[in-house]
Amino acid sequence: MALKFLKASALCGGALVLSACVSITTAKAPLPPSDPLPPLPPPPAPAFEPSAEAVKAHMTFLASDLLEGREAGTRGYDIAASYVAGRFEELGLKPAGDYASYLQKTPLVSYASATKGKLALRSGGPKAKPVALVFGTDYLPGAQPNAAKVSVNAPMVFAGYGIVAPERGRDDYAGLDVQGKVVVVLTGAPSSFQTEERAHYAGGKTKRIEAAKRGALGVITLQTPMREKVRPFARGLNTWQGSSMSWRDKSGAVFFPGASAPPIATLSLDGAKKLLLGAPYGYEDIMRMAADPEGRTPTFALPKQVVATVDSKIENVQSANVAGVIEGTDPSLRDQVIVLSAHLDHEGIGEKPDKNGDKIYNGAMDNASGIATMLEVARGFMESPEAPRRSVLFLAVTAEEKGLVGADYFANNPTVPKGSVAANVNLDMPILTYPFQDVVAFGAERSNLGPAVRRAAEGMGVKLSADPLPEEGLFTRSDHYRFVEQGVPSVFLMTGFEGPGREAFTKFLTERYHKQNDDLDQGIDYAAGAKFAKLNYEIARELADMDERPQWNEGDFFGNLFGK
Repeated sequence: MALKFLKASALCGGALVLSACVSITTAKAPLPPSDPLPPLPPPPAPAFEPSAEAVKAHMTFLASDLLEGREAGTRGYDIAASYVAGRFEELGLKPAGDYASYLQKTPLVSYASATKGKLALRSGGPKAKPVALVFGTDYLPGAQPNAAKVSVNAPMVFAGYGIVAPERGRDDYAGLDVQGKVVVVLTGAPSSFQTEERAHYAGGKTKRIEAAKRGALGVITLQTPMREKVRPFARGLNTWQGSSMSWRDKSGAVFFPGASAPPIATLSLDGAKKLLLGAPYGYEDIMRMAADPEGRTPTFALPKQVVATVDSKIENVQSANVAGVIEGTDPSLRDQVIVLSAHLDHEGIGEKPDKNGDKIYNGAMDNASGIATMLEVARGFMESPEAPRRSVLFLAVTAEEKGLVGADYFANNPTVPKGSVAANVNLDMPILTYPFQDVVAFGAERSNLGPAVRRAAEGMGVKLSADPLPEEGLFTRSDHYRFVEQGVPSVFLMTGFEGPGREAFTKFLTERYHKQNDDLDQGIDYAAGAKFAKLNYEIARELADMDERPQWNEGDFFGNLFGK
């Protein structure tokens, strides 16, 4: 009791004033008027934190043997598509496929070399005997999806790199009569071209379209010493019968731009020497000029004719993209759509087992990792207390490994109004075997997506780096490029080469890329997967909420080429 008395009296200055203190505290005198206290502001919304365990769970299922490598058009792929659709439904995304479902049916056509074909060169008149080139040593045959057999017996013209670039004042076809002839072009593009523009001009489709415009009957591509260092001709012997794909429209017609000038063959360095023998300029001169940064070579009619037969195996295939959408809330912006894409397919089951007896191409890094991180980005949007201003569509596409075909089908036949697709963020093959410190953001500097990407990266302490592999032409080799071709500003992030990145990336490319051992047994850093998901969430959030519509920068090459 003494302790309590002393404590109470101390509050009022001591024992002598205890009674006064009591009387004050028990009085009923009115309190002076005062304004009510303002309500406390709501606590800030917790920042989205992706789950490494969720990334691991998604990858573990998608890269399991049960899915048999997820090749487009197979049972394994269909299981994977059902899994992603189920996760979309579980998260609460609205179906954005066909007929109020999550699946967009994607009619495909598969094509591959059916035989080794025939390729011969003839000098002199029509009665002269053709000299056959050797399969696998001199040439590898082409394939195309419109006719099972293509036969040509025609003159040839050499068109250098086969590039038509008005912005550079360049036309490799200037002065050439191509009508009714086979065009011979060098693989690749000159090194002076900006890396992403070089990738566009080096593409086989781009060269085929230019040849077809001028009435060519077909295209033969010559390997160059520069290309041989990057992708040896002999490597093609392992994949020459691998299938590619295109898509069919509602009438059943195959989408194959430049179809009237199909690919006839790719020639090795030895094959190129034989083809150029007797030409106005010899092999050594042509290859020396081609290696110059501008790569300008003479173009001319060749003295030889080509006699060739190309046999293709063609088959209709059915697959599906998977699409779910979060509808935007801003009345002036919600009809604009930000698309986050990742390819769901991989290489399936191989004919020959590897040294461990494994035939299944599990595709853990390519691209179960991209799908897993995309699913985490979707969770981030759905759990956010604030819905995005623009609509955000999550898209798992088929047949990327066959030529970016599922993305091409969606970009040409979107399940939302075509003009509403405002931007694309693509997630493909993040290498998650190390704690990445930087990323390469392909395409970011070409549009007003760039500042959003930079803010998101810098906010996470992640550096933006330049393309470390310009010779690989990565900008045209993933699904975002099909959106670029439809005029949509796009960005594609690759984990970078800072710190342990170069060694980890190179190790993956040389030891596991498109091999059966791209599986779960490669020291995957799932925390890096969560970090990659966080970065892409922050980018997508910026794009979904910014006031200005995503658009190409004034004068940008791809904006001028496709954005009009």
